[in-house]
This record gives sequence, C-alpha cells and structure tokens, in this order.
Amino acid sequence: MKKRALISVSNKAGVVEFAKNLVDLGFEIISSSGTARVLKENGIPVIEVSQITGFPEIMGGRVKTLHPKIHGGLLAVRDNPEYMKQLEEQGIQPIDIVAINLYPFEETVKKGADLDEIIENIDIGGPAMVRASAKNHKFVTVVVDPEDYDFVIKELKEKGETSIETKRKLALKAFRHTAFYDSVISEVLNQKFGINEKFPEELCIPVRKRSSLRYGENPHQEAAVYVSPTENNGLSIAESEVLHGKEMSYNNFLDVEAAVNLVKEFDETACVIVKHNNPCGVAVRDNQVDAYTEALSRDPKSAFGGIVAFNKPVELETAKVLTEIFLEVVIAPDFEEEALRFLTDKKKNLRIVKIKNFEKQPEGLDYRRISGGMLIQDMDLRLYSEWKVVTDREPSPEEINDLLFAWKVVKHVKSNSVVIAKDKATVGIGPGQTSRVDSLETALKKANEFGFSTDGSVLASEAFFPFRDSIDEAAKHGIKAVIQPGGSIRDKEVIQAANEHGIAMVFTGMRHFKH
Repeated sequence: MKKRALISVSNKAGVVEFAKNLVDLGFEIISSSGTARVLKENGIPVIEVSQITGFPEIMGGRVKTLHPKIHGGLLAVRDNPEYMKQLEEQGIQPIDIVAINLYPFEETVKKGADLDEIIENIDIGGPAMVRASAKNHKFVTVVVDPEDYDFVIKELKEKGETSIETKRKLALKAFRHTAFYDSVISEVLNQKFGINEKFPEELCIPVRKRSSLRYGENPHQEAAVYVSPTENNGLSIAESEVLHGKEMSYNNFLDVEAAVNLVKEFDETACVIVKHNNPCGVAVRDNQVDAYTEALSRDPKSAFGGIVAFNKPVELETAKVLTEIFLEVVIAPDFEEEALRFLTDKKKNLRIVKIKNFEKQPEGLDYRRISGGMLIQDMDLRLYSEWKVVTDREPSPEEINDLLFAWKVVKHVKSNSVVIAKDKATVGIGPGQTSRVDSLETALKKANEFGFSTDGSVLASEAFFPFRDSIDEAAKHGIKAVIQPGGSIRDKEVIQAANEHGIAMVFTGMRHFKH
C-alpha cells in the first residue's frame, strides 16, 4: 500500500516542489480542486478528493473534505488492530502526510471585503483536517507552514520517515495555527457584527511573531516582539520601520511607545525626549529645531542616550542638531530625504524609526500581564471631563495654554507625578515618587539644576493633592497656576491654600494614574 499525502493549500508557495519531492519518494498525492489544478498543470499526478470520497464537491466547495474516507484516513491509530480492521472494511486508506494552510481570512479582511466575502473565507474543512492530523500526530505528519516543506522532505530522504520529535513539533505548530486563525475570526466578527463586546467571558488575543529580540529588559531575559493582525490602533509601534541603525531592543520599543503616545497629544510642532519610559523634556514651538533644542535644554543630562520623538517629518536642520549628542532612537512620521541621508552618514548606530500610521489613537484596550492572568482596561485616551476654575483668580490666557500643555505631559508620566511648565515647555518633571510632595521636590530640583526659573510657571498633578503642603511649596517657588483632577476630601483646604497665595487652580474631574 502506497503512502499518501493530502495537500490542500490557499498559499501555493513552494507546494509544487514539495509535491514533486513526495511523488519521487513514492507518495500518492490527494488534493482538492484549486490545489489539484495547480499540481496537474505542473505534471504531478493527483487523486482528487472527490475520487476518494465518491462524492462531488458541493455548495461551491463548502463541503468536500468533511467525509469519513478522509477523516478516517487521518484519525486511524495505526497500531490499533480494531481501527485498522474498520479501515479495511470501509475501503479507507491511511493518510500519512497532510499539508494544509487555510482560507485567507485575514487577507480578505485587510483588502476591505464586505461581510459576505469575509464569512465565505472562514475555513471549515481545513481546520478540521489540521486538528485531526495533529491529534493523530503519532502517525500523521501535519504541515501548515510552507517554510517547513524543505525540512520535512530532508528528513524523509534521510530517514525514510519523520521522527516523533518532528511530528510533535509540527502538531503543536498546527494547533497554534488553528487557534490563532479562530481568534482572528472572533476578533474581526466582534467588530463586523457590531457587537463590540469589550470584556467577553472567554478571550483570545491573536498576535503573530515579528522577530526575536537580542534580549528583554535585561540581558538574562529572552524576548520577542509580536504584532496584532486585527488591531489598527494608529500607533503601529510593533510594525514601525527601522530605516537605519541597530535593531530595536525590548526597552527601545517601550520607550518609543511612551514617547509617541505623548507627542501625539499635540497638534502643534512638538518634540518629546524620553528616558526609561518617562519624559525628561517636552516642548512645543513654531519650528522643529526650536522644539528639539528647548526640549533638550530641560534636562540634557537625562536626554543622553534617550529617545526623541517628533510629530512632524524630520527636517534637515533638525537632523543636524540631533547629531550633537548620543541618542538611542529618533522616531517620527517621516524623514525628509536630505535629513535621512545626513543622519545615516553621521550616526552609524542611531536607530531611525518611521511610524507608518501617526494618527490620533482610537478607542482600544490596554492589556497587562499579571501572575496567573491578565488585567484589561480601556486605554487612557481622554484628557479631562471638565474644566472648572475653583479659585478666586482665573488663569490668564497664557496660563491656560501652559496648563493644557502641562496636563498633556503629566498624563504620560509615571505616578505619582508632577510637571512644572512655562511657555509650552517643561521646566521640571517629577516622576514616580511615593509622595506628591516628593514629586514636586524632584521637579523643582530639575528646574534648578538646569537653570530654569519657576517664577510664573504652572504646575500639573496627575492625581489630586491630599494636603495643602504641595500648594504651599509651589507658592514659594513662584508657581502661579495649578491643574489637577480634584476629588480629595481636603479639596477645600487645598483651594484655600491656592487663594491665600493668589494661585489659579483648575479641576479636570479626571485623573491619569500611570503605574
């Protein structure tokens, strides 16, 4: 009895050569309509599925392989005499190799097909055969990835069969493949059906490996970057294009995301410099060079080895000043040709990164792994729910501009956090302290260290002030306006302190914890 291979693929890459090699090794080829036609055109003898089943393909090909003569051949346990007896009684021949990849559901969605076409590209027979083969992997070699064709042929030529280790590896890959396929379908149909269930009882998150990374947060940790095929969140950090320089590291990705999330808050020309996931300098200016030099001046010590993000294409004059210190990454929606050439000539290792989609972030979910599970929440996309002046003094128009600027920045600083700003640039940033007073002291220290006066500046706090002490301290340093969420049981005490010092205070009704 000849060995048999069932081949039914939507992705025809490498399939002809694979089938030729199998025939040369003595296999009979079973195939369904589309694949059978390609193989026959290339002179490969093929037994069509309908010849095996004795039943024609019906319903436009929806029903063709769902038949006992196919699945019996896949699921038979070859060392079980009763199973083999039943195969013989029913005239079913075992199938030894299965090469299947599934209907192009994902590609159909990406090309903008309507719902009917999308649903028609949900594969039924393919996943059933893949799972059956993977379940019976002790006797069946299942191949779902064309990249594995050569390896399988090499092993067959060298050993006459595939090893149990290879069968197990391919079976595991097959189960992951069908699970991924189904998770993409569920995510897409959740959107296309208009159900948009945010927190379903069972959740599968499809992601596909883009590349391995040299290591994780630290050299002793392994890491990789994965891409979501269903999430077009306008950020595209996972799919950003490295135009030049060393490959992106795990920490680079985290810092780039932090920088881009912040710089996208601004419509005006802006620059953000990030170090260790926190901004160390942010500025908005009429031109890009000034935005960068102002952002850099706020904390040049921390900016060394930092990540710089722009919300406009990088210009040549900006490129020239970017080469004056050591930077890890420069990221922007694009780079002018001369600017890119200058940077690549001057900085061999500088990572120059282009984000394909630089629009505002749409609604989405934020996922965070914890031991034994996962936390899921809405992304923090809103800025404030109200704009309420709670003090006797109203902020001036200039102060309002600076308060808005500072509020956008503090939203992206690790809690507890305080941002001091003036003239649409940070003066001092106090991130990640265990007390709000400590955050303020850190911000004041940074301002003093680099020679910036806080007189006439504004202050933003991402959460409410629990006591008046921070307001009293801010007043000592000439801070004239404060923005915060409000909501403390001591709000009256804090407002009173602001009134005593002639400080204008705005409540936003929305906090921005960032842990």
